[in-house]
Amino acid sequence: MKKQVVEKDPKEMRHGYTTGACATACTKAALLSMITQQPVSEVEITLPIGETVRFKMEQVQVGEEQAACSVIKDAGDDPDATHGARIVATVSWSQQPGVQLDGGVGVGRVTKPGLPVPVGEAAINPVPRKMIMQTANEVISEFEIQRGVKIVISVPDGEEIAKKTLNERLGIMGGISILGTRGIVVPFSTAAYRASVAQAIQVARANGCEHLVLTTGGSSEKHAMRMLPDLSEEAFIQMGDFVGFALKHAKKAEVKKVTLVGMMGKFSKVAQGVMMVHSKSAPVSLDFLAQVAKEVGATADIQAQIREANNATHAAQIVEEAGYTSFFSLLCQKICQQSMEHVEGGFIVETILVKMKGELLGRATVA
Repeated sequence: MKKQVVEKDPKEMRHGYTTGACATACTKAALLSMITQQPVSEVEITLPIGETVRFKMEQVQVGEEQAACSVIKDAGDDPDATHGARIVATVSWSQQPGVQLDGGVGVGRVTKPGLPVPVGEAAINPVPRKMIMQTANEVISEFEIQRGVKIVISVPDGEEIAKKTLNERLGIMGGISILGTRGIVVPFSTAAYRASVAQAIQVARANGCEHLVLTTGGSSEKHAMRMLPDLSEEAFIQMGDFVGFALKHAKKAEVKKVTLVGMMGKFSKVAQGVMMVHSKSAPVSLDFLAQVAKEVGATADIQAQIREANNATHAAQIVEEAGYTSFFSLLCQKICQQSMEHVEGGFIVETILVKMKGELLGRATVA
C-alpha cells in the first residue's frame, strides 16, 4: 500500500537557522565563557531580521586563554546540505588590538574573484561576518575589555559537506561557506517562500546588486552561478515557482537587469505566459511547443512528434536530435517577451535555458 504523504500547513512548518546565526551564537557563548571563566551553555542573539533567538550549546570548553563552543545546525523543516553540521567558534586573547575573525577547519577559503569575500579570506559571507563582529564587540564593550580577541569559526565535517555544494566550482576550497542573509532558514511553504524571495531581492539591492539572477531551484542556481561567476552571491535568488512574483519585486527594487535561468519544464510555461509554474498549475502545452518548432522550420513530422511527447524535456530532446537548435533561442526570446509584458518593462530581461546537467540549450535577451 502506497504511503500517503501529508503536506504540512505552512504555519506549522518549523524554521531553522543559518550557519551564520549558529556561528554568531557560538562566538558569543565562547567569548562570555572565556571572559567569566564559567561555561556559558545558552545565549541569545539578534538576527538580521530583528528577531531575538536563544541557542543552546552542544559543547563548551573553557581555558584561561581560550574557549570553544559549538552548536548543531538545525535547518528546520527545509533541511539543506549543512543540516546537522557542527559549527564551532574558538575565541582566544590576542596581542593584536580589536577583534580578528578567521575560518578554521572545514570553512572554505576564497581562491577566485567575483565572490562577496576577497580572495585569500575565509568564506564567511558579509552578513554573518557583520553579525559575528557586532556581537563580539557588544560583549567586549559590556565587560570593558581592553585586550585583543581572535575568533576562529570551524566546521569539523565542512570539507565533506562542501562536496554537496557548488563551492569548489566557485573557487571556495577546503570547506563550506558561512552563509545567511536573514539568520533563519525558511521552509518551502507558499507564503513563507514568497516572503523569502521578496526579502532576498531586498537584500541583493541593499548589497548593491543591479543585476539579479532568478532561478527555479538549486540545480538551476548552481548552473547560473557557474555561467555568471562575476556576480555576487546575493544576486542569485531562488524564485521557485513564483516567476511573476519575483519579476514584479525585481522591478519594484529598480534593478537594471534580470536573468532568468531554468529548464524546459517550468520555462515552457513561462513562454506561454504562465507566471506561476508549479506542477499543479497550468500544464505545458505541447501544441505550443510544436508551434514554436514550426516557426523555426521544423518539419510536420517533427511537429507531430512534439505533440505526442511525454513532457517538455522529451519535446526538447526531439527538437535537439532533429537539429533545430534555433528553437531554444526562440523559446528564450518568448520567455523574455512574456516577462517584459508581465511587468510592463523597466529593465533588461535575459533568459538562459539549461539541461538538467547544466548544458546550455538556449539564450536570449530583450531590452
